[in-house]
Amino acid sequence: MGWPSGYGRRVLAEVDSTNAEAARIAGGLSGPEWILGLRQTAARGRRGRAWVNPAGNFAGTLVLRPDETADKLALRSFVASLALYDALASVSGTEAGLALKWPNDVLLNGGKLAGILLEGIGGPGGHLAIGIGVNLLAAPGREAVEAGAVAPVSLLEETGVRVLPEVFLDALAEAYAVQEERFVTYGFDPIRSLWLSRAARLGEVIVARTSRESTTGVFETVDGAGQLVLKTPKGRVTIAAADIFFE
Repeated sequence: MGWPSGYGRRVLAEVDSTNAEAARIAGGLSGPEWILGLRQTAARGRRGRAWVNPAGNFAGTLVLRPDETADKLALRSFVASLALYDALASVSGTEAGLALKWPNDVLLNGGKLAGILLEGIGGPGGHLAIGIGVNLLAAPGREAVEAGAVAPVSLLEETGVRVLPEVFLDALAEAYAVQEERFVTYGFDPIRSLWLSRAARLGEVIVARTSRESTTGVFETVDGAGQLVLKTPKGRVTIAAADIFFE
């Protein structure tokens, strides 16, 4: 493995959250930058939820400034998911048990191993922060997640492989650079196809919940805009954002 050309790298002994640090430094960056926090004191997940991050786990953020529309920026969650999958396969030596859960989680043996949080910085035309958390060493307890959600797991517990956060950062940065180049060069189609080939519960019944409603249906595909497509008794339903639960 080698560090990808053109990407910055900074490792912090302690930080409130790497996404918060990204917002503070974005204006002074001349190119993409990876930030690794060896200890986070105020980690966040999607929708403002707390992210439990025991010492030894991975907490990092990639700061980018792509000149793209908001809808295309959002597709970086798929790019990052593929990079996470590849990095995890690289450090563990196998793809066995790995799967991608729409829209932004990585599963191992059916449990949640990693999550992604995208945040815009500075409004339209600003930077994009891609926050990534991976349970390398330990998983939070079942009580740390909402009822019905996928239980957390760790790489060490599931595979016996112990990986330092700095080592994982190198693997992830290299894997991300490959997928980013594919996305920028060829668009979303090859990213979408590869993501679907690794998708969890494709062709099975799942539940998509938003703050307003719950939709149950067969996970049919992800469309060209990255939206979930479910086949329901009332017909095909397209969902832009939701939490996914398995039956």
